[in-house]
Amino acid sequence: MEITEQKKGPVVLLSLKGRLDASTAGRLEEKLLALIDGGEKQFVCNFLQLDYISSAGLRVLLMAAKRLKGVNGKVVLSSLKDHIREVFEIAGFAAIFPIYDLEEEAVKSLL
Repeated sequence: MEITEQKKGPVVLLSLKGRLDASTAGRLEEKLLALIDGGEKQFVCNFLQLDYISSAGLRVLLMAAKRLKGVNGKVVLSSLKDHIREVFEIAGFAAIFPIYDLEEEAVKSLL
């Protein structure tokens, strides 16, 4: 899995490419924790190029959301493929994470 990081004002954009599963979730967790510990509070995860997400990937996102809740931060998601969105809906995570069709909409929601 590849993780690309960008900043748009106070928002950190993380674009994920490939598979977010047990073997790659640790890298995303390290990246998110380092950014949160560095003071970042607003995140957009762009899943346009994400092909697969497992429960390990969901766990990392939930951990980040819980950590951010304590500092008035937030994780929002954008550009989910239909089968990825279905995983979020089945797992009940669509009620936890705001999901936007476009990255621009996701960024605007945090500003």
